[in-house]
Amino acid sequence: MKRYTYKSMTALTAAALLATVAITPASAQEPSIDAEASILVDMESGVLLYEDNIDEQLPVASMSKMMTEYLVNRAIEAGELSWDQELTVTDEVALLSQDRTLSNVFLRTDTTYTVEEMYEAMAIYSANGSTIALAEAVAGSEAAFVDLMNETAEELGLTNTHFVNSTGLNNSSMQGFHPEGTDENAENEMSARDTATLAYHVITEYPEILETANIPSLPFREGTNDYVEMTNWNWMLPGHLFEYEGVDGLKTGSTSRAGSAFTGTVEQDGTRLLSVVMRTEDNSARFQQTKVLYDYGFDTYETAEIVEEGQQDPEMLTIEVPSGRDQEVAIATASNIVVPVSSGDEENFNVEFTIAADVLNEDGTLDAPVEAGTTVGYATISYAGEEDVEYLNEKLENQNRVPVVTQQDVERSNWFVLSMRGIGDFFSGLWGRTTDMIGGWFS
Repeated sequence: MKRYTYKSMTALTAAALLATVAITPASAQEPSIDAEASILVDMESGVLLYEDNIDEQLPVASMSKMMTEYLVNRAIEAGELSWDQELTVTDEVALLSQDRTLSNVFLRTDTTYTVEEMYEAMAIYSANGSTIALAEAVAGSEAAFVDLMNETAEELGLTNTHFVNSTGLNNSSMQGFHPEGTDENAENEMSARDTATLAYHVITEYPEILETANIPSLPFREGTNDYVEMTNWNWMLPGHLFEYEGVDGLKTGSTSRAGSAFTGTVEQDGTRLLSVVMRTEDNSARFQQTKVLYDYGFDTYETAEIVEEGQQDPEMLTIEVPSGRDQEVAIATASNIVVPVSSGDEENFNVEFTIAADVLNEDGTLDAPVEAGTTVGYATISYAGEEDVEYLNEKLENQNRVPVVTQQDVERSNWFVLSMRGIGDFFSGLWGRTTDMIGGWFS
């Protein structure tokens, strides 16, 4: 299903219409994607541009290694691992790494490997033995790492996800060494939405992951008997069969149950898209179908800045601060709102401002002192279209609004100035009441 309209997700009060925008780029036909599940997301806004069967839990294969990548990077960030830290592998990991029916680099028990070497083998070549070695380095055992994977999935809001190992292999392919407590025939499962959500966190929290993911080929243990040229399984990278301009990630997956799957990301002219296709026909089809999604995304949508940073509501440029040295303070948006705008969509986007009642006093003003950058309300975009906007997940729904903040500090006036203002207000009020009374005598 195509997604392209925007409607406010928040009840708005005391709203003022600020501006409308309409953009009409070239039209494009909504695609038909030959996959059991597929999704296309605009990374800037988190808005779904295309979706089909995105909440069914399906085998995810090696795309689940994105969670291992995420947790390795988190462990390094926390100081629990380092890229140059040396690891040794267990007999079980060494044996599994020698299975040439699986994606692997050859590992030995009498040799040490750096975390970085293992990570590159996992991210570029989808090496399964290396992945398990990293899982054991992070959590002590793969079973403990699987628990961590599932805990993190819950933390990230992945509601249709269950991990049984760190690699995405079917447990039956692990030569009897599958993690303790998991079924011997079990396999990792995720929905397309959850897979995209995981990829979103991978890219936004650890963007350096793409620096490894976009390497077309890299030697492993060059100059030794264990040398292998690790050709990236992502065939949309430069120099590969399905090269597509701007593709720089992210992870393929393939098992007999999962079929051929791919989580990809592409950036062109400052616009980044994120895609997932699951259970495509074969390894070529996963890239062909991804290309269809990308062509659709770039041909159908243009990025529009609906709200500018520093934008003001013409009906309320300032808020009064009676107790301040300056008796009013300017307010404006703290940041911008950028959204993808569908081709042929000539309807208007509205910007509506709300002032938060709980930041004002009973007189509807601010009390000094006031710090610059204090949130006093929100600017929210809305659209009167036929469909509500859908975001990748609930946490991204607030992307359609930005804070309205004070633009400068306002210090509190001293007691003498406040007293004089009070006296002035008293006599001003008295004079007003007197003139009203006298006027009444002659009416």
